[in-house]
Amino acid sequence: QVQLVESGGGLVQPGGSLRLSCAASGSAFVLYDLAWYRQAPGKERDMVAGITSGGRIDYADSVKGRFTMSRDNAKNTVYLQVSRLEPEDTAVYYCNAKGGHLSYWGQGTQVTVSS
Repeated sequence: QVQLVESGGGLVQPGGSLRLSCAASGSAFVLYDLAWYRQAPGKERDMVAGITSGGRIDYADSVKGRFTMSRDNAKNTVYLQVSRLEPEDTAVYYCNAKGGHLSYWGQGTQVTVSS
């Protein structure tokens, strides 16, 4: 069993930055593939970045060059540095951990980009 707790969201002006964190409890964190998803009102939940247990990172085209994902296995934490934010980035951001047939979600953290 893995519990995920996101933090770091908030209200930011266009062009601003935030650092989202996802802290995991439970064992075997290092073995999980991790991902950040986001869901805007009325839209589906889409993946924005993912990092495998081996460290390979992929980004959605819409965030390449602006978002940076990293993981700290010693702290059981995964991060998403979001920069050059645009109003279209407004959404609830969720952390996901996958291991085998298991998938866990956090409760989400709201990011609002507005002037």
